[in-house]
Amino acid sequence: MNLFGSQREPFVFLIDFLMEQPLIFSWKEARGKIKWETPGTINFVHPPETPELKQWNSYPVTFETYKKGFDVVLEHIHKGDTYLLNFTQPTPVETNLSLEEIFYLSEAPYKILLENQFVCFSPESFVKIKNGKIASFPMKGTIDAETEKAEELILSDSKELAEHNTIVDLIRNDLSLVAENVTVERFRYLERIHTAQKDLWQVSSEITGALPENYASRIGDILFAMLPAGSVSGAPKKKTVEIIQKAENYERGYYTGVFGVFDGKNLDSCVLIRFLENQDGHLVYKSGGGITFMSHAETEYEEMKKKVYVPIA
Repeated sequence: MNLFGSQREPFVFLIDFLMEQPLIFSWKEARGKIKWETPGTINFVHPPETPELKQWNSYPVTFETYKKGFDVVLEHIHKGDTYLLNFTQPTPVETNLSLEEIFYLSEAPYKILLENQFVCFSPESFVKIKNGKIASFPMKGTIDAETEKAEELILSDSKELAEHNTIVDLIRNDLSLVAENVTVERFRYLERIHTAQKDLWQVSSEITGALPENYASRIGDILFAMLPAGSVSGAPKKKTVEIIQKAENYERGYYTGVFGVFDGKNLDSCVLIRFLENQDGHLVYKSGGGITFMSHAETEYEEMKKKVYVPIA
């Protein structure tokens, strides 16, 4: 990545959660292997017709199974090993659509299709770099938009506020490793997400910093210094990732990793959430949420299930 950056050569990248199987492509190499759409780039043509979504059945883990992992997380929180951990679980789904058809039909700020492996329709930016300025947009907090006074409820929820404060502080520290003049530009703003099942409100913040002039030749170092993404791991990061592997009891893979494109000058990337994977011909959705000392297993379990959706209007 540093080499491509120093040569100002456009490239595309996928980095898995544990940073063990990164994929880096030149834009030419990416064709035929990966399709994507970001707010500024697209590398595919929409087909003239695609089938409608007629079937969407999900089979989440039982509450008892979820609570076993949740209790492991809570035990470590009470010991002081972690104070925020993003706990996730896999959910098998059945649908009449293929991964590729879901990719074409979905509407999201970031869409990624790794051929026959996974589709991701992420609402969450990881970092953007434009004209030497780096910005991150951590997303924490979700509520059904149809809930009465939903916007007021999510913004006044003390657990959600504590969780969001922690992530903003973590991302601010991450940016400070690679940038100067780190500033929280926007704190807890709302974005409406449209899905086939319901609309959701998501809460995000914007944090920025200034990169050195030679940032392009160090672009790989900059990104890997900030991984894994704080919003989908927790704090403190290193110990929290160890606990995640112990509590979740499954492989995240590219889920909660990052995807990005570098156009030779600027970079845009996203966190790989809202993620549907092909596992030996069976589709598995991966979802979860942040756990703190104020979390209740029943509420977190419902949030995990609520996030199993496809953003098809």
